[in-house]
Amino acid sequence: MKAIDNKELEIALETLEKEKGIKKEYLIEQIEAALITAYKNNYKDSENVKVVVDSTTGETHIYSVKEIVEKVENPVLQITKDEASTINKQLEIGDTVDIELNPRNFGRIAAQTAKQVIIQKLREAERDIVFGEFNERKGEIVSGIVQKADTGVVILDLGKLEGIMPAKEQIPTEKYKVNDKVKAYVLDVVKGTKGAPQVIVSRTAGDFVKRLFEFEIPEIYEGLIEVKSVSRDPGNRCKVAVHAQNENIDPVGSCVGQKGVRIQNIINELNGEKIDVIEWNEDPAIFISSALLPAKVMAVDINDEEKSARVIVPDDQLSLAIGKSGQNARLAAKLTNWKIDIKSETQFRDMLMKMQEENEEVTEENNEE
Repeated sequence: MKAIDNKELEIALETLEKEKGIKKEYLIEQIEAALITAYKNNYKDSENVKVVVDSTTGETHIYSVKEIVEKVENPVLQITKDEASTINKQLEIGDTVDIELNPRNFGRIAAQTAKQVIIQKLREAERDIVFGEFNERKGEIVSGIVQKADTGVVILDLGKLEGIMPAKEQIPTEKYKVNDKVKAYVLDVVKGTKGAPQVIVSRTAGDFVKRLFEFEIPEIYEGLIEVKSVSRDPGNRCKVAVHAQNENIDPVGSCVGQKGVRIQNIINELNGEKIDVIEWNEDPAIFISSALLPAKVMAVDINDEEKSARVIVPDDQLSLAIGKSGQNARLAAKLTNWKIDIKSETQFRDMLMKMQEENEEVTEENNEE
C-alpha cells in the first residue's frame, strides 16, 4: 500500500523521541490504533482489522484478522482451513490468519491520520513539559499580566500558561483591571478538561505573605530568621510570627527595617494590608500575649490538655484585644493555634466572686446535711 511520507515520518518520530522523550514504538502504536479507527469510520466495515506501520519505510499495511474454523458462520470474521492453507499451510483450526486488504484511497487517509496523531502527541508532550515546569514552582510567587477580570475569576498571562485566580483567592479590597501586572502565589497546577495545564494562583494565602517576607528580608532568605506562622484577614490585617535562633538578632526589628522600609514594601504589595510582626516564643503564654498586640495583657492562664488559654486584659484594653468584629482575637488564635478566651479585669473579678459565692453555697448545703 502507498506509504506514509517516509522522510516526514522519520523526522517527526526522531524529534519527538529525542526532544520530548516519547518513544518511537509508542508513537507507532498510537498511529496504528488511530488508523484502525479511521478505517472503520471511512469504510463502515465490521471486520476485525489490524494495521502495521513500518517505521523505516513508512509503508502501511492493513489486515483482516480471521479465525480458522471447520464451518464458516460469519465470513467477515471466519475462514475455513482450506481457504487459510492457500496463505499458510501450517495453520490449524483455532488459529487466526491475516489477510491483507487494499482499500481504495486508504494511503491518503493513513498519511492524514499519522500526521494528526503526531501533532496531537507533540502538543501533549509540550503540555506535559510545561506542566512539569510549573508543577515544580508550586509554593512560589509568579508575576503575570491580567488578561480577563470581568467574570469573578481573574485570568493572568504567565507566559507559557494562564494563571487562574478564583474569587476566593482574590483580596476582597482589590480591583483587577486588564493589563495590570500582578504577583500571586502558585497554589496548584492541574490538568484541565482538554489536558492543558492550569496554574491556580492566590493572593489571599498565608504562604503568599511568607514568600513576600523571604523576598524583602535577607535574614529570612538566608535562614537566620524563620517565619513560624502567618494568619490573615486578606486586605485588612495580617499577623506574622518570626523567630531567630541567634539571640543577637532582633527578628521583629529586622523584618520591620529602619523606619519601617522593609515592611512597607510588603504592605504596598498587599495594597495597604496592615501587618503585625510578632516574635515567636516557645512559651505559649508569652507567645499568646504577643499575638494579641497592640493590646496589653495582664495575665495568661494556660490549659495544656485542651490547648486553650484564658487571657486577662485591663478594662480599657478589652475592645482592642478582641478587635473589630473579633478580628484581633481571631488572628491571634490562628497564629498561635490556641483557643483564646479574653476577659477584662472586671469580668475576671466578677467571675471569681461568682465562683466563690457558689462554693460558699455548696459548703453551707453540705454543713446543713
